[in-house]
Amino acid sequence: MGSSQLQHYLLMTRVIQQIQSNTVSTQSLNELAQQVGMSEHHFQRIFSSWAGVSPKRFQQFLTKERAKNMLSESNSVLETSLELGLSGSSRLHDLMIRCEAMTPGEIKSKGEGMQICFGSAVTPLGNSLIAWTGRGICYLAFYDETSEMSVKELMAEWPNAEFIRNDHGANEWANKIFINPEFDQPLYLLLKGTNFQIKVWEALLRVSSGQLVSYSQLARIAGSPKASRAVGSAMAANKIGFLIPCHRVIRESGELGHYRWGVERKSALQAWEACKAEEYSD
Repeated sequence: MGSSQLQHYLLMTRVIQQIQSNTVSTQSLNELAQQVGMSEHHFQRIFSSWAGVSPKRFQQFLTKERAKNMLSESNSVLETSLELGLSGSSRLHDLMIRCEAMTPGEIKSKGEGMQICFGSAVTPLGNSLIAWTGRGICYLAFYDETSEMSVKELMAEWPNAEFIRNDHGANEWANKIFINPEFDQPLYLLLKGTNFQIKVWEALLRVSSGQLVSYSQLARIAGSPKASRAVGSAMAANKIGFLIPCHRVIRESGELGHYRWGVERKSALQAWEACKAEEYSD
């Protein structure tokens, strides 16, 4: 992954902005290509390399009506999964993810004795900062122009830890997470949060790739059906983007809701996963 991957993502965000600003009708290939200053042929090639589907099909993934329909469909899927104690059915081979919560003592020490590697990596959803320890990934944040704020946030989380810059390692993680997600060993996450936050984050892992749920549905999965607002606060505290999939949660109305790494990126994530889900179902 490199500069071309980033350019493709930046193009997609511009396309998403154009699509979402036009609530009247589906825009043609020519209209979208003109709006981003490309020929139809070039636009189609770049678009397909990122999304894997036509611009028309992609636009269908972004409609509010589709989102509302998915929430309705999620009810039956989630009821079954809750009864069985399993994650929802998925058309993708999702990452096998295992979580380990830090102990109160480890949190209190603020990272003393910990060695944290971190680095920048390009992903299909833009630039990211990834951090990990010998026990698993502890941070994944997206950024647009500079990683400075993400680095500061990471170091503020563990002020007493030893930090080692490793961009090569970060790109290896990004490739494993986004490009070649099928592997034999589980992917471990190291979580730092309250018991309730960790409960919500683990519930998010039960929402399949390509699936959308509402805040109230997530509260039910987390075993706290009356805590929708608290669930939203727990999502806002999530420091591991994509792997703990906050982007799969939307409002009951079908509106996207907030996302700490940007609404356009949330749209891109949802549509990208829907494209991949359709690809695997063919």
